[in-house]
Amino acid sequence: MAVFTQVTLEDLLNFLPSFNLGKALKIDGISSGTENSNFLLGTDRGEYILTLFEKLDSEEILFYLKLMSHLSKNSVLVPEPITDLQGNILHYIHGKPAVIVTKLEGISCCSPTRMHCSKVGAMMAKMHQSTKNFNIHKPNSRGLGWWKQTFPTVISYLPENSQRLLCSEISFQENFSKSKIYSQLPKGLVHGDLFRNNVMFNGKELTGFFDFYFAGFDTFLFDLAVTVNDWCVDLTSGSLDHNRVRAMLDAYHEIRPFDTAEQSAWNIMLRAGALRFWLSRLYDFHLPRAAEILTPHDPYYFQQILQQRIDHVVPALY
Repeated sequence: MAVFTQVTLEDLLNFLPSFNLGKALKIDGISSGTENSNFLLGTDRGEYILTLFEKLDSEEILFYLKLMSHLSKNSVLVPEPITDLQGNILHYIHGKPAVIVTKLEGISCCSPTRMHCSKVGAMMAKMHQSTKNFNIHKPNSRGLGWWKQTFPTVISYLPENSQRLLCSEISFQENFSKSKIYSQLPKGLVHGDLFRNNVMFNGKELTGFFDFYFAGFDTFLFDLAVTVNDWCVDLTSGSLDHNRVRAMLDAYHEIRPFDTAEQSAWNIMLRAGALRFWLSRLYDFHLPRAAEILTPHDPYYFQQILQQRIDHVVPALY
């Protein structure tokens, strides 16, 4: 989340009356993230999230909204897209596609415990299970193809040792993607970006996952690895907290049991998850888009995590 296109209360005078949401009282930009313009919208009937899409076309956006609606109907806790009085779900502000979704209660968890990790693992497994009967297919837009396309644009910004690491890991992951083990990994629609700031807790209760705008078809294990790399690590060193890892894996496994291929691929997927976010942070840091509000992230953090996953053997999945 960020703000690339500003929206004011005056902009909402003609927009909001087409919804049954009351009168707009405030519109505040949300700074986290790097892709879309996001706002906390307050009305006399409650609070909502307004998103303007800066890159995605209407077909992609409708995929994400249909996915969120599908998950909600299958008891996965996610924001619900709100239709206007004519039943339309997609709109435009300043020429940009725009949607309003319900606001989840609670706050993001900055210091997760075993309890938080267990609840995230269980809800993620439930989410993965529920996508098996979602019949719209979309590839992961930040998968291997994007990695190969992106790394030549950022590699010149790196010192030689980091360049060697990046090239080596791209080659390693490409070779693994052609392996028999990879072909056997369970696949489906994944969130792809389930960091702590994309999950809400109200006290001890998990109230929802949000920001599905990187969702796509990939291995379920990749989605879990991305999540473990954020929820179950020491924020200084990037090393895994094995107690939190165990809590998340056990809760996930209870709902969607892991198979033998996933057992073999676990460490490799942790590396893949680190590589994906090292690359995206390199791109956003060195080739940023102008934004009214933007919080860039340090790319080195995920380089450090990748090196940790290469150097240290991780606990078994089960």
